[in-house]
Amino acid sequence: ESLQHDGDDAGPARSIEGWVIIVSGVHEEAQEDDVFEAFAEFGDIKNLHLNLDRRTGFVKGYAFIEYETKQEAESAIKGMDAQVLLDQKLAVHWAFAKPSRRRRR
Repeated sequence: ESLQHDGDDAGPARSIEGWVIIVSGVHEEAQEDDVFEAFAEFGDIKNLHLNLDRRTGFVKGYAFIEYETKQEAESAIKGMDAQVLLDQKLAVHWAFAKPSRRRRR
């Protein structure tokens, strides 16, 4: 893995166990299998979490997906951002990011 330094270390950050992406726009009636199947082609999914509304039992509209490698997570972001799943357009981004290290004056 090559290290590039452009003076600003902002960018995606690894969680303790892997690289996590957040998927928003998930249909309220989506099942874990629907999301898993759509994202499994990009790499080995270590963990997938759909938050449910306790009152309704439906999905709250977002999911967290954890991959082992940064490359797998990047592929999922590039491959699934703005794609449609169950008639809803998804938005896929990094769940964690490093803060910018720009100096204050």
